[in-house]
Amino acid sequence: MSADLPNHMIIAPILIPMVAGAIMLFYNDRDRQTKLVMGLVAAGLTFLAASELLADAKALTDQGAPVVTLYRLGDWPVPIGIVLVLDRLSAMMVMLSALLAAPALIYAAAGWHGKGQHFHSMFQFLLAGVNGSFLTGDLFNLFVFFEVMLAASYGIMLHGSGAERIRAGLHYIAINLAASLFFLIGVALVYGTTGTLNMADIARRLADLDEAQRLLFHAAAGFLGVAFLTKAAAWPLCFWLPPAYGAASPPAAAIMAIMTKVGLYVILRMSLLVLGPEAGPSSGFGAAVLMICGLLTMSFGAVGILATPQLVRKGGYLAIISSGTVLTAIGFVQAGGGADLLGGALYYLIASTAAISAFFLIAEPVSRDDETAEQSPDQPRLEPASERWEWTPMGLDTVDDTALPASSRTVSWLTMAICFALISAMLAGLPPLPGFIGKFAMLRGMIDTNIGLSGALPTMLWIYAALLILSGLAALIALIRFGLRRFWAEAGPSPRILALEVVPVLLLLGMILLLTVRADAVLSYARETAQSLLSPAVYREGVLAHAARVDAAPPQNHAPYEPPAEEEP
Repeated sequence: MSADLPNHMIIAPILIPMVAGAIMLFYNDRDRQTKLVMGLVAAGLTFLAASELLADAKALTDQGAPVVTLYRLGDWPVPIGIVLVLDRLSAMMVMLSALLAAPALIYAAAGWHGKGQHFHSMFQFLLAGVNGSFLTGDLFNLFVFFEVMLAASYGIMLHGSGAERIRAGLHYIAINLAASLFFLIGVALVYGTTGTLNMADIARRLADLDEAQRLLFHAAAGFLGVAFLTKAAAWPLCFWLPPAYGAASPPAAAIMAIMTKVGLYVILRMSLLVLGPEAGPSSGFGAAVLMICGLLTMSFGAVGILATPQLVRKGGYLAIISSGTVLTAIGFVQAGGGADLLGGALYYLIASTAAISAFFLIAEPVSRDDETAEQSPDQPRLEPASERWEWTPMGLDTVDDTALPASSRTVSWLTMAICFALISAMLAGLPPLPGFIGKFAMLRGMIDTNIGLSGALPTMLWIYAALLILSGLAALIALIRFGLRRFWAEAGPSPRILALEVVPVLLLLGMILLLTVRADAVLSYARETAQSLLSPAVYREGVLAHAARVDAAPPQNHAPYEPPAEEEP
């Protein structure tokens, strides 16, 4: 392998789905099987590229020092040009999105991709936006990739139409458009105060700001925080998630499970790189807000999962609990926590995202024909098994050329019960599954963190520890209550479940099992990633080492434009 290949490989997770989605637009939308094959090939290639990037990021730090790899689009120097930055965190997140793509696509082959137009193109564009958000090194292109991701999610959220889905989708669009406005305002304020949008360059220039500029920068951080917390579904900005994800089709909700983690990724990156210990007077700015929002988010999710009777909406509250758990850990780490706490949170993020994606895939088949569930008549749901081959979900407007499932093989109701039990145990944090391992690693990290802290932080750490346990207990009670009623107490024939609806769940369960068996290796990677995040100078110097020579001098504020004086005739 040539030395240049890893650098060019950085753009592959963005380019592959973008090109695949564009090519699919030239095909007739009735040829969905061809699009499905193209989508699976693109997902496979993206996975191979993500594997190469993960190995490359790990190899770069084998010598003990965190290193970043840059890809300069257009070969413009930093910080003038657009750069993609690969480090351990971005490589890990790109791999996570690649692992979630294929199961969602396979599930769509059961007929869900035939409920509307251009499902596969929108799916690929969403992946391109997600991967671009993880890899970009500047705020403006983060905004661009955010909008690519959101625009695709609008279409995939509304895929299939129906009154309930349109109502929830329009609410989802309105919330995200408002968040995008806050994002844009924050980006403008950051550029106005620092004169740059490169994240590493912002971190370098922040220490040189005067008091007036620093006040404006804090205002910019507040606007950006509102945008990212909305996308991360943090309380009180999380009310949109359960109805939106509950109304979306199962494959759409499964891939959209990664979108809340995009918000968490940006919060983590900005909190430790820009507002970390080397930010001077801005060090730790917003840490208390993150901790309080995270604790309230966990509490809201625990109450919500017990209160809602609909299984698909329980998945939304599970996503909220996951976001609150990681968000609180980020706040503690920014306030002085250690790498063990953050490493456990990163491990938990991977495992919980995979489990939530699997939960959205299994929720619809398990709830099918459940007459006792309190569900809106407009809620997307399949007809009974005897009529299911016509693919006319209640409340949905379908197209005339809807294709039959790619396979008519079915599975037993017992298989669904076992899968549901395993996913529930993972989400509740029962041993020896990764949910328990991640929470135990965080609790262990909190003990080490508590030793060096004083004031109110130790009390908040104990509250966090209690909520880690109570939120898992709430999830366990809610899911066991549903499972006992659905699989044990109800009489009558079980619904017909296609094998295509179970294979993706089994793939994600295999991923969870691998996280259990290889927990030591994954936790080791997560801790090393946390160590690199707690050394922001290495990231900053690694990016700015490619800066233009003219930028070697200390940054100066931009002088206002003055037109040239007119010459005398």
